[in-house]
Amino acid sequence: MSKKFRMMVWLTLVAALVLVPMIALAQDAAPVSPAAAAGGAGELVMDEGAADAGGGGGTSLWQVITGSGFLGVFLWLCLLADSIAAAWLAIDFFVTISTKKIIPDALVNEVREAMEQGDVMKALQRCEQDQGPLPSILQAGFRNVKEGFEVIQEQVGAAADLESEKLMQRVAYLNMCGSIAPMLGLLGTVQGMIMAFANLANTQAGATQQSMLAMNIAQALWTTAAGLVVAIPAVSLYTYFKNRLSRIILSMEGLTMDLIKALRNVEVVEE
Repeated sequence: MSKKFRMMVWLTLVAALVLVPMIALAQDAAPVSPAAAAGGAGELVMDEGAADAGGGGGTSLWQVITGSGFLGVFLWLCLLADSIAAAWLAIDFFVTISTKKIIPDALVNEVREAMEQGDVMKALQRCEQDQGPLPSILQAGFRNVKEGFEVIQEQVGAAADLESEKLMQRVAYLNMCGSIAPMLGLLGTVQGMIMAFANLANTQAGATQQSMLAMNIAQALWTTAAGLVVAIPAVSLYTYFKNRLSRIILSMEGLTMDLIKALRNVEVVEE
């Protein structure tokens, strides 16, 4: 099973875990008034007729989305895209942000063996065969071996800062998804309240007005809930991956200094 296929499976499962409970909770039956429940079938028919006149009276998530207008549908699509992006980033980080991925054991062992032999060029060539933070940092040190150990330390430190910033920027995209989601939900809430007060001002009092007002408020609250459902896991995972990456970066910097300390007395072997 390929890595991309596994990631797509995980993405589908995460999306199902997020969306299915929301849809299930939203599938409420049409509301029945207490008067209709107490008064029998005749009053129930009248209450259903009033609900139909007010726009259906249903409160399912699909009715909330389709009844929210062009802006509301656009906001729901943005929330869906944001949730998919957050799930994709989280799955990708679970795969890529690991000690074995960032600090490959094979690379470390071969570079350490070359340094024990005093062959800097062999270590440099081995680093050039790989791509990643650790090879880039080691190359910065090995390429300046003739400049002295102080220059090597400066170059390694600068390369380590650059690679660490690149890794942190990737994780920051997950935080961005978590920050955008509640703002989209808030915008949907504002839109729903605007529609509610507009309908309240333009509609005569009665069952129709109550039904429309209830639908507009439901639209406002559902967008807020959807934004929080996306934001809370995204921000929590961002904090987890940020701390996990910080520990890996510290280990990588310590390992780099341990590998280059042999350059104090090493001689360059030219082929």
